[in-house]
Amino acid sequence: MDKRKVINAYRRGFLTAQECAQVLGIERRQLEDLLTDSTEELYRHSSATAGHRQSATK
Repeated sequence: MDKRKVINAYRRGFLTAQECAQVLGIERRQLEDLLTDSTEELYRHSSATAGHRQSATK
């Protein structure tokens, strides 16, 4: 199963953190680190994209 789908299922409330970690084959602490890292990456990406969109519209 695609790891992104498992994480999205957790974020949408279909899985508990423990179930999500178990499906991914990692410890719950590793899941928390992974989610923190992916959230930070998402914010960095969306900020860069927003800046690009603003400059493209000028």
